[in-house]
Amino acid sequence: MTINSFFIVSIALWLQIGQVGAVEVGKPLPGLGIDTIQPTKGQFIYIDYWASWCGPCRQSFPWMNALQAKYATKGLKVVAVNVDAKRADADKFLTHTPAQFTVAYDPQGDSAKKLAIKTMPTSMLISPEGKVLFVHSGFRTDEGASLEEKIASAMSNAN
Repeated sequence: MTINSFFIVSIALWLQIGQVGAVEVGKPLPGLGIDTIQPTKGQFIYIDYWASWCGPCRQSFPWMNALQAKYATKGLKVVAVNVDAKRADADKFLTHTPAQFTVAYDPQGDSAKKLAIKTMPTSMLISPEGKVLFVHSGFRTDEGASLEEKIASAMSNAN
């Protein structure tokens, strides 16, 4: 086996391991061990997995700030889960791109692996009952309006 083949097989095995608890739309979100991701009565949670090295994450943070400000009183909580191994990297990112929503940290990436997250950012909307309503990979500013529409629609259909 060549070195390249070894790495390809290793990555494939790692991805398969991550698939065990992959997030599924319509199913309950698996327990992640992150206290801030516990839906409460009437609350939707928009979870966003991000890393300091992620360019699209820099674009998504201002959008999530606006989302939190607009929908917080309607029952939405935005939680961004950082997967940087070094907290200092996340803190530096947040100095330049502040968050006006909850930030959680998963430096070992355990919850991201459990959900089989492969792209930064990856986001999902969780219902008050804890079910995954949708999952979205990546972020471009031109997607913001359609994402917000999906969130607003899900929240209005629940009421």
